[in-house]
Amino acid sequence: MNYRIIHELPRRFRLNCGRYAFSPERAAAVEEFLLALEGVETARVSAFTGSIVCTFAPPRRDFLLESIRGLELASLPEAMGAAAHAADEAFQHKLFAVITKRILTRYLLPTPLRLLYTYYRAGGLVKKALGALLDFRLNVDVLDAAAVSASLAQGEDATAGSIMFMLSLGEALEDYTRKKSKAVLASSLSLNIDSVWKITDQGEALVPLAGIAAGDRIIVRSGAMIPLDGEVFRGEAMVCQASLTGEPLPVLRRPENAVYAGTVVEEGELVITVTSLADETRIGKILSIIDESEGLKARVQNRAEKLADSIVPLSFAGAALTMALTGSAARAMAFLMVDYSCAIKLAMPIAVLSAMREAAQRRIFVKGGKFLEALAQADTVIFDKTGTLTEARPRIEKIVPLGGKSRREVLSMAACLEEHYPHSVAAAVVRQAEEENLKHREEHSELEYVVAHGVAACYAKARVVLGSYHFVFEDEKTRITGEEKALIEKETEGYSAIYLAREGRLLGIICFTDPPRQEAAAAVAELKALGISRIIMITGDNEAAAKRIAGELGLTEYYAEVLPREKSDLVRRFRAEGRRVVMVGDGINDSPALAAADAGIAMINGCDLAREVADVVLLSPDLRSLTRIVRLGKGLIARISDNYRKILVANSALLALSLGGIITPAASALLHNASTFLLSAASTRPYLPDLRRPTA
Repeated sequence: MNYRIIHELPRRFRLNCGRYAFSPERAAAVEEFLLALEGVETARVSAFTGSIVCTFAPPRRDFLLESIRGLELASLPEAMGAAAHAADEAFQHKLFAVITKRILTRYLLPTPLRLLYTYYRAGGLVKKALGALLDFRLNVDVLDAAAVSASLAQGEDATAGSIMFMLSLGEALEDYTRKKSKAVLASSLSLNIDSVWKITDQGEALVPLAGIAAGDRIIVRSGAMIPLDGEVFRGEAMVCQASLTGEPLPVLRRPENAVYAGTVVEEGELVITVTSLADETRIGKILSIIDESEGLKARVQNRAEKLADSIVPLSFAGAALTMALTGSAARAMAFLMVDYSCAIKLAMPIAVLSAMREAAQRRIFVKGGKFLEALAQADTVIFDKTGTLTEARPRIEKIVPLGGKSRREVLSMAACLEEHYPHSVAAAVVRQAEEENLKHREEHSELEYVVAHGVAACYAKARVVLGSYHFVFEDEKTRITGEEKALIEKETEGYSAIYLAREGRLLGIICFTDPPRQEAAAAVAELKALGISRIIMITGDNEAAAKRIAGELGLTEYYAEVLPREKSDLVRRFRAEGRRVVMVGDGINDSPALAAADAGIAMINGCDLAREVADVVLLSPDLRSLTRIVRLGKGLIARISDNYRKILVANSALLALSLGGIITPAASALLHNASTFLLSAASTRPYLPDLRRPTA
C-alpha cells in the first residue's frame, strides 16, 4: 500500500494514503491489522481523509512502515467492528459536509446566490410539509416549513439558514446514533469468524468465510467454533451445543449428524458439508431481528412522538393569537421558531437507541425499546429454576433401588434410557454411570421422549418409564403402595427426584440436586433493591427441593411441581391481577411463558426457541446481567422524564424572551436549535457509568 509521511515524532507518525484509498470497512480492517502488530500502541485509520495515525515503540518504526507498505487490502479479513467504524466515518463525513456547506453559503457566496440557495433548500421543507398536509397531518415538518417560510417572508434569510442548518445537524446526529446502535447490536451477536479451512482438490486451504458456498466441505478441529450450519461428512467429535440448546455437556457428532454455526468442537475433528451460508444459519436468523427491532418502540417513545405532533397546532394557534393581540409579526414568529415538538421528537428516539446500544455493549440483546420500558415498570420477576437460577448441571446424590433390583441395575437401566437425550438430568445420570464404570447395553427400542416429563421405552420386551412423579405415577399409572409412598417422602426430602418403573411397578428412585448459580442470591437481592416486590420461582421439582432453593436465594415465593403448560397460565394470572411481569427462562417448555410476559428474558445458554421467543437475551452467563438491564430500563425512563423537563424549561424561557422583545427571532431560532442539538447529544451519554462492562 502506497503512502507518504505527513508528520512524524519519535513515537508517532501520520501517513497519507490518498483520499478514498480504502473504504470505511477496509479502514476498520487496516486498523485491526495494525493494532495486532507487535510494538503498536494505538492506531487510527480514516477512510474520509485516507490517513493513518500510529503511536509505537521506537524500535518498531521501520518494521511498522514496511508492514504498511506490503499490506494488500484485498487480503484483509473483515474487521469485527467494520459496520460501527463505517457509521463513525459516515457521520464525520456528513458533519464535515454540513458545517462546510454552512460556512461557504453564509460567508463566501454572494448575496443573490445565497438567497437562491436558501430558497432552494426551503423548497424541500415545504414539499415535505405539503405532503403531510395532503395526508391531513399537522406535524413537525409543517412547523419547520412554516418557521423557515415566515423567516424568508420577513426578509430574515440568515434566520432561515440557521434553522435549516440546525435541522441538518439534528438529522445527522439521529441517523448516526441509529446506525451505530444497529452496528453494535449486530457485532455483539456475530460469530466473528473471518476464514475457514476448506477441502480442495489440492488439499486444505485457508479461505475467507465469504467465499464458502453451499456444498463445500470445511474442516473444524478441537477448540474451534463451527462457522456454518452443515452435516458431518467425515470424522467424529464431541461438540458443545450450549449456545443453541443450553445443554452444557458436549454431544457426539458423527457422519450424517447435523451441526450448527456457533457451536464448538471440544475434542476431535470434523469434515463438514456446508448446508447454510452465514445469513441463513440459525444465528443469522437471530441477527435479522435487529432490522425489525426499531419498530418495537417504547410506549413512552410513541407517546412522545404523538405529543410532539399534537403540540404543533398549539404553536400555530399561539402565533396567530400573538399576531392578533400585538400586531407584531416578529413576536408571532417566536411561536414558530421556538417549538417544543422538535426537541421531543428528536431527543426521545435517540435516548431509546442509546439505551439499546449500551445494552448490546454490555452483552445484552434487547429486541425493542418497549421492552426496556416494561423492565423499568416491572414489579414481578418469575424465574424458571433449572438452567436459570441453577447451573443446570445436576449431580446424583443417592439411588434407592426397589422391586428386588440392585443400585447398579437401577443406574445402568436409567443411563441406558437417558444417554440419547440432551437434558441436564439425563446427562447427570449418564455421567454417574460412567464414573462408576457401568457398561449399560442398548437393550431398548421405540424410545419416546416427553418434554419436561420423562422417557418411555421398550426395554427387554417390557415397557420401562423414567421421569417425574407426575409422569410415572399419574400419566403412566404406575402402581404405588402406602409403604413405597412413605419411602418416597422420606428419601426425597430436600432433593429433586426421578423415578424408574417397569410394567407399572416401581424399580428405583434417583435423587439429585442442582446447585444454585453462585451469583443468583446477589442478583435476587439487587432486584429487591430495585423495587421488584415479588420474585418467584416456578419448577417441576417437588415441594421440599423447591423450598430449599427458594430459601437459599431469598425468593419471596415459589411454585413447585408445576407442569410446563401451567407456567404460562401463572404468568397470565399475575398479569390479570395488574402485575407487570418479567419471565426469565431457558428451555423449550419456558417459551410459552416467555411470550406471555410483559418482557421475556432468555439466558445465553438457553435453547434457540427460547431465545427467539424472548424479548431480551442475556449474552453473558452472569445472572446479574438481569439487574443491569433493569437498571438500564429505569435509567431510560428517568432520562426521558428529565428530557421533558429540560425541553419545557428551555423552550418556555426562550419563548418568554422572544415575546418580551428581549431577543430577536433569529437569536431565538439559533438558541432553540442549539438547545435541541445539545439535548440530543446529551441523550447519548452512558446510562450506567458506575458499572464495569462485562467482557465475557
